[in-house]
Amino acid sequence: MKQLVMSIFAAAFFFTAALGQATKTKDDNVKVKESPNKLKVKDKSGTGDLTLPYTAMYSSNFRIGNAAYSSMVLNLWKDYDENNFDRHADWFADTMQMISPNGTITRGKVDNMAAIKKYRGGFTSATSTLDAWIPLKSVDKNEDWVALWGTEVDTYPDGHTEAVDIHEIWRINKDGKIDMIKQYTAKASPRQ
Repeated sequence: MKQLVMSIFAAAFFFTAALGQATKTKDDNVKVKESPNKLKVKDKSGTGDLTLPYTAMYSSNFRIGNAAYSSMVLNLWKDYDENNFDRHADWFADTMQMISPNGTITRGKVDNMAAIKKYRGGFTSATSTLDAWIPLKSVDKNEDWVALWGTEVDTYPDGHTEAVDIHEIWRINKDGKIDMIKQYTAKASPRQ
């Protein structure tokens, strides 16, 4: 009997190893199985199987992440609005990088802090409203993210204002520090 159990365990181990990096996710209605070159999605809600026309270059296997990271990012948005971005400077990794909407990449905590403070210093005020945020955990990459979107209304020294819709993704490293921000912007759309 002991030998049978060991044989089953060994077979299961080798079978799992043969699957490579395959990951599985499922909720009440959808079951996802992802391996390096294949993504299978089964929809059990009655609408049939889903066929996805693309394979994610980074990951398509996320779950809800650590809510404390959302709090961190929201506090940094508040720091920006209040023109006090130094308040939580220790939350950034020394190696952080920021990718701006025009594709410019700024590397290093010192350069990013200087660029953010200079940009924010061009306004007499900045007021943000947030539509949504969500902490995420990439299961297969084992990385933490916060995604959020909202609107920023900036007031210039001459009194005119501009509104911009913003979507950002923030990556938090293994030390709990922000090491990457990528921002997408668009002219603010009218509120409905």
